Amino acid sequence: MSCVNRRRKNNKNHEYDLYHRRGLGSIGRRRHMRVAVTAPRISVAKTGVRTLTVNDGEDGLRLDRWFRRHFPGLSHGRLEKLLRTGQVRVDGGRVKAGARLSPGQSVRVPPLGAEVVRQKPPPPPVDKSEARALQTLVLHRDRHVLALNKPPGLAVQGGSKVVQHLDGMLDVLKFGAKERPRLVHRLDKDTSGVLLLGRSAASAAKLAAAFRGHQARKIYWALVVGVPRPRDGRMDLALSKRPRSGGEVMKADPDSGKRAATLYATVDTAARRAAWLALMPLTGRTHQLRVHCAELGTPIQGDGKYGGGVAFLDGEEISKGLHLHAYSLTLPHPAGPGGGMLSVTAPLPDHMAQSWRLFGFNSDNDGDPFAGIKI
Repeated sequence: MSCVNRRRKNNKNHEYDLYHRRGLGSIGRRRHMRVAVTAPRISVAKTGVRTLTVNDGEDGLRLDRWFRRHFPGLSHGRLEKLLRTGQVRVDGGRVKAGARLSPGQSVRVPPLGAEVVRQKPPPPPVDKSEARALQTLVLHRDRHVLALNKPPGLAVQGGSKVVQHLDGMLDVLKFGAKERPRLVHRLDKDTSGVLLLGRSAASAAKLAAAFRGHQARKIYWALVVGVPRPRDGRMDLALSKRPRSGGEVMKADPDSGKRAATLYATVDTAARRAAWLALMPLTGRTHQLRVHCAELGTPIQGDGKYGGGVAFLDGEEISKGLHLHAYSLTLPHPAGPGGGMLSVTAPLPDHMAQSWRLFGFNSDNDGDPFAGIKI
């Protein structure tokens, strides 16, 4: 073989190997890969370090969630260590796990091992009856947004002991769209009510930005044990996570906790026994409303985690399930300035509707005493 032919063959093999190391498939597919708008651009160094470029659909995504999306096998603890030691960098600089990414930024990814890089297994198939049940939860649908009335007991995302969750069933909510809808915020497993999904990466990014920018107006309804004093007010109490057997729990921590603020108003009462509260969170801490109601001396009905035995009213006719419902959500529509505001409300779940009837509360009342308050 001549020197020229040998060089041509070596160049071709090098190109083939490079594309396979990058995960871009065979040479024959190069044209197809170049037009894929959501795949990050990848640069591979001889050391095995890769540089990935943040794409448009990942605008505003937290760095730790970006890694969870691209490297599902990487534990949060290992990511934190890689960040502390400077092995993971963004645009050449050290960052924290909560850093927000922008399109075009470069993320340095060190060698992680094959077990980390492997793709997530596909979610288990959803049977037809489950798919129909999920589709009946839709409150609003347009080209950009889906709004669901999430039932209590359905987890939004998976966990170590969570098998069935909404994130694993989103394919049945495509409704003919090319992309799978994306979660942009969360509700606790036992909290019901309005949950928004972006129907494209761009829409999801705009919705997420509205939540981060405190442009989303959220009103919750709760049945609490007792009546708060004063009946209306603002709760400012910082919170922090504390380890506990069976998982973490949020605790009041005025000295070193993260700021948490909630507006509350009493809509109706059943003597001194119980009250219907409207709650507007001004911050988004984990279990914020549950902790704040408990600290007011009026725990949410069914919330044994933060209210203990006091959080359960006497009477077999009253459900012991958590009585916390995301009643309404208003925010700028992701279609842009011409889209106006999107406002969605969700009817009460069955166990809360039963309690409302028992106490004579009128659920037709809009329950929004904060109408004159700007956020």
